[in-house]
Amino acid sequence: MATASQWIAGSRPRTLPASLVPVIVGTGVAVGEGQAVWWRAALAAVVALALQIGVNYSNDYSDGVRGTDDERVGPMRLVGSGAARPGQVLAAALGCFAVAAVAGLALAAVTTWWLLLVGAAAIAAAWFYTGGPIPYGYRALGEVSVFVFFGLVAVVGTVYVQLEGVPWEAWAAAVPVGLLACALLVANNLRDLPTDTESGKRTLAVVLGGPLTRILYSACASLPFPIALALSAPHPWVLLTMAAAPLSLPPVQKVMQGAKGAELIPVLGETGRLQIVYGTLLAVGLAL
Repeated sequence: MATASQWIAGSRPRTLPASLVPVIVGTGVAVGEGQAVWWRAALAAVVALALQIGVNYSNDYSDGVRGTDDERVGPMRLVGSGAARPGQVLAAALGCFAVAAVAGLALAAVTTWWLLLVGAAAIAAAWFYTGGPIPYGYRALGEVSVFVFFGLVAVVGTVYVQLEGVPWEAWAAAVPVGLLACALLVANNLRDLPTDTESGKRTLAVVLGGPLTRILYSACASLPFPIALALSAPHPWVLLTMAAAPLSLPPVQKVMQGAKGAELIPVLGETGRLQIVYGTLLAVGLAL
C-alpha cells in the first residue's frame, strides 16, 4: 500500500507549475482588460491542476502496466516500483479527471456549452498520451500536445471564461507559456532517453537524439524572452519578465554541457521555477 508521501511523489510535483502558470497568465490578461472574475479563475485553476495530476497518474499507470517504467531514473513511479497496484493508480487518475470535469462543467454552465468539447479533448489528450492502443506520447507528439493544451488552450481558455471573449494578448501570451511547458517535457524525456530507447518508447527525444534534444530544450527555455520583448511594445510592463532571464541560465547550461540521467533531475526543478517566475511576471506586466 503506497504511503501518502509516495502518492505525492507519484503526482510529480515538479510538473505542476505547467498547469498553474497558464491560469496565472490568463488571469493577468483578464485583469488588464478590467474584467477579471476571480471565482472563475479559481475554477480554471482546479481544472488545470486536476488534469495535470490526472495525466501524471495516467502515465504512471499506462507506462507501469506496459513495463516501460520498470527501470527509471526520475520521480517515484507508483506502478513501476510496485508501491501501488495498477487499479489504484488508474482510479486516482480517473478521480482527478472527474474533478476537472465537474469544475469545467460549472464554467461551461456560466459561459458556453462549447467548453465541454474543449474539456473532453483535454481529458482525451491526457489519457491517450501514454494510454490506449496507440499512445501518441510514443509517437513523438508529446511536445505538440503540451504546447497546445498547456499553452494555447489553458491560457486562452482562462481568459475566455472570465472575459467571454479573447483579445489578441491571450494568444500572444500563450506562446511563451507553451514553450516553457514544452521545456519541462523535453528535459524529462532527455533524462529518460536511454530507457525510452531501450523500451521502444519513441519520444521526440528518441527521434531527435541527444544533441538536437539539448538544442530544443535551450530554445524552449530561451525564446520566451524575445517574445516578451516584442509584447513589451504595446505593454511596456511586460519587460518585468526580463528579471527571470537569469533563472534560465543554470538549466540551459547543465543541458548544453551534457548532463544526463540523474544529473537532469535538478533541471526539472529549475525549469519549474523559471516557469513560475516568468509566468507571474508576465501576468503582472499584462495586468498593468
